[in-house]
Amino acid sequence: MEVLVANVEKITFDIEIQLEEQVGAQLLPFPGMDKSTAAVCNWYMHGTCNRQQACPFRHVRGDKTVVCKHWLRGLCKKGDQCEFLHEFDMSKMPECYFYSRFNACHNKECPFLHINPGKKSLWAQCKK
Repeated sequence: MEVLVANVEKITFDIEIQLEEQVGAQLLPFPGMDKSTAAVCNWYMHGTCNRQQACPFRHVRGDKTVVCKHWLRGLCKKGDQCEFLHEFDMSKMPECYFYSRFNACHNKECPFLHINPGKKSLWAQCKK
C-alpha cells in the first residue's frame, strides 16, 4: 500500500497566526489562578500588557534570574527556549516549596532557597 503525504510545510494556517498573536485570549475569571502551564505573554515581554493579574498568560522577565527546577532534575524539555536559567548558581535557586508552604524543610542538604515569610513580603515591596 502506498502512502501519500501532502507537502504542507509552506502553508500557514489561520489558527497558527491567531495562536502566535494570542488572539481571543480572555481575562482570567479569578486573578491569581495557576498559570504555570500557560504560554508566555507576548505583550508583557514587550512591556505593553495592561491586564496585570487577570492576564491568562504567564508574565516572565526576559533575564533568566532563577534556576530551572526541571533542569536540576534533568527533566527540562524546553532547552534554549526555557525562560529559566540552565546553570547551577546557588544565589539563583528557586524557592523551597516545603519551606515556603510549611515554614519548615527537613532536608539537611536542600539546594533550594529558604526565605523567611517576613523578609519575602519586604523583598516583594522593594521589587515594585
